[in-house]
Amino acid sequence: MIADSFNSAGDIFASLMTFIGNRIASVPSDEDHNLGHGKAEYIFSMFISIAMILVSAKLLFDSVSTLISGEQLSFSWFLILVCIITIITKLCLYLYTYSANKKHPSILLEANMKDHRNDCVITIFTLISIVLTLFDIYWFDSVVGIGISLWICYTGITIFIESYNVLMDISIDNKTKDLILEIAHSYKEIQDVKGIVSTPVGDKYLVFITIGLDGNMTTFKSHSLADELEKSVTKLDNIYKTIVHVEPQ
Repeated sequence: MIADSFNSAGDIFASLMTFIGNRIASVPSDEDHNLGHGKAEYIFSMFISIAMILVSAKLLFDSVSTLISGEQLSFSWFLILVCIITIITKLCLYLYTYSANKKHPSILLEANMKDHRNDCVITIFTLISIVLTLFDIYWFDSVVGIGISLWICYTGITIFIESYNVLMDISIDNKTKDLILEIAHSYKEIQDVKGIVSTPVGDKYLVFITIGLDGNMTTFKSHSLADELEKSVTKLDNIYKTIVHVEPQ
């Protein structure tokens, strides 16, 4: 129950970080930040992940200690009521964040959505552990605490890795790269795609493409072709902006 309450407290912190992160990320580009402020989402999601990992370590230590010492949980109808209310509340929060993430995809909203969904399952197990005390089964409560702490740690590490990859400018996935190549090769004038370089901008990517064209092609025609390719690639869902460099050959 204590582990579940810490998890719920973590949700409040995560929601606050989500609110602040999304507000900063939604600020449009300016002279100092030409590509916008999208990476703020990942900075704040990293704050959330670190807090989750620290909390999980404390909960794991306490749960293992309780299991070893054989400390017993006292049954209470009040605890039953708290669990039921918590399950309903977290289910409503999950449905709300699911809907919000559908309209406005965001790593912060997705993390909160998954967290609320998992919280429902976790609190159900907490409810079961309380009911089992009626049958003098006390060890299940400590086991649930250990399970919750491990789950919080796993979720925190997952969010941390995803945020770290974006902040370290991870390249676009191979599936999207193949789509870009397919689009580029659909232009018969493009003789070669010499390279595709990408960098994350929020939840999308800035893509640089180098293409080889006939050296006898006019500058006007080559630039027009580059513009068409830029527009075609930028239509992909996860592309923020495309820049095409032309090399005669």
